[in-house]
Amino acid sequence: MKIAIDAMGGDNAPKEIVIGAMKAAAEFKDIHITLVGDESKIKEHLTSNERIEILHTDEVILPDDEPVRAVRRKKNASMVLAAQLVSDGKADACISAGNTGALMAAGLFVVGRIEGIERPALSPTLPTIGGEGFLLLDVGANVDAKPEHLLQYAIMGSIYTEKVRGVANPRVGLLNIGTEEKKGNELAKNTFDLLKYADINFIGNVEARDLLEGAADVVVTDGFTGNMVLKTIEGTALSVFKMLKTALTSSFKTKLAAAALKPDLYQLKSKMDYSEYGGAGLFGLKAPVIKAHGSSDATALFSAVRQTRNMVENNVAETIKEAVGKEAEKTAIK
Repeated sequence: MKIAIDAMGGDNAPKEIVIGAMKAAAEFKDIHITLVGDESKIKEHLTSNERIEILHTDEVILPDDEPVRAVRRKKNASMVLAAQLVSDGKADACISAGNTGALMAAGLFVVGRIEGIERPALSPTLPTIGGEGFLLLDVGANVDAKPEHLLQYAIMGSIYTEKVRGVANPRVGLLNIGTEEKKGNELAKNTFDLLKYADINFIGNVEARDLLEGAADVVVTDGFTGNMVLKTIEGTALSVFKMLKTALTSSFKTKLAAAALKPDLYQLKSKMDYSEYGGAGLFGLKAPVIKAHGSSDATALFSAVRQTRNMVENNVAETIKEAVGKEAEKTAIK
């Protein structure tokens, strides 16, 4: 199995990307990794080249580059070359912690969509209180969406959650302002009608306040709403931990309490740690394309490789293609 990694993307590149890649290569003996980026900078941190090779380029897509224009003009950028390896059949999947919009553009223009998929979805797995996590899609690949797009998101999310995360018959919920069937705007109501008859375990509407309680295994919404929810969850988690740290270091007494609670606090933090869940998958493409968090460290990159490996191993892209085809046939018959 061959995985291409953009070694220059993200806040901590290339050091953390390289360390994470070496950790993954040591753990998973069936993978071969190509690190795409500046060879001299990569070699500064590469202490083992077992099943790891370097594809040199000194061109990089920057965080503030306009995504589509950058992908079209910077054809030798590390991110674009990683996607090109997939397109050329020289890699089974690719990973980048770089510019999200550019990776989506590279996925669409270089790797390509699965036939029948109208809009790919950007889909991270987010933490829950119980530690199971839930898949949220879309979180920004498409700001506007139609009911048919959300139906495809639900199918893709269900397949991924079952095949990669090992959740049998995953519960699919539609994000809404209430749990009643007729709640929400026209998009929500029309999507509800489609999901009711789809070949998935649709459990109805779910509210944002119940997401971290594990209300569903897969939560479907449009990209605008999903991105707002994602940023709210991330921001709230960071703020809560900052407030806890301030409260527990404010006096000698609270410092003693913090020392006693330290193991429990670490356990709580690990439950809310994005790095344990890998990256956000761009579902609907011909091959796995994973967007790792921009601030990914070596652990997060390792998790992204593990996630990517599972997607390739379980043939997720082909399964999505088949499922979407069956749903289209069923709709045509109706």
